[in-house]
Amino acid sequence: MLFEAVSRRTLLKTALAGAFCLWSGQAFPEGRPGNAFEGRLSLFNTHTDEKLEIAYRDRDGHYDPDALDAVNRLLRCHYTNEVARMDIRVIEYLNAMDKSLGGNNDIHIISGFRSRPYNDLLLRDGRGVVPHSLHLAGKAVDFRIQGIGLKTVRRIALGLSAGGVGYYPVSNFIHIDSGRVRSW
Repeated sequence: MLFEAVSRRTLLKTALAGAFCLWSGQAFPEGRPGNAFEGRLSLFNTHTDEKLEIAYRDRDGHYDPDALDAVNRLLRCHYTNEVARMDIRVIEYLNAMDKSLGGNNDIHIISGFRSRPYNDLLLRDGRGVVPHSLHLAGKAVDFRIQGIGLKTVRRIALGLSAGGVGYYPVSNFIHIDSGRVRSW
């Protein structure tokens, strides 16, 4: 089938999230009070089998530094165990994706931060990565959401217009980043 079925509830939540973004003037107001929803994620790292359910920001826009550290640790490079500070915009993008899809989804992380040695290994192996990947700067996440079709996740990511969106159906993941708005 060309299009995946979308429930009215999902469509309404997506429309409300989009309306909030237009009303606020920014998709991700970076810590500014008045966010429409709490920053809460349920993450599972597919390489390390670690799970994290965490609130990293309250509804008033206050970030919890310890919670962000825990998110950074889960999104570390699994090859070198190097931890980097993830760009808050990509974390907020992931959160907006989750909320647009009903919230409380299990987000399976394929790749968050990627160390230079691991990125170079992937380049040598011809794995389709780029030398100056935004993963190297903690500005990208590759993921899938349990129970939600990849086409639906892609459509929501594109609709948020918050950064780059890559669609990898063969590898079963979506890439989002906090770079310029573009898609592939």
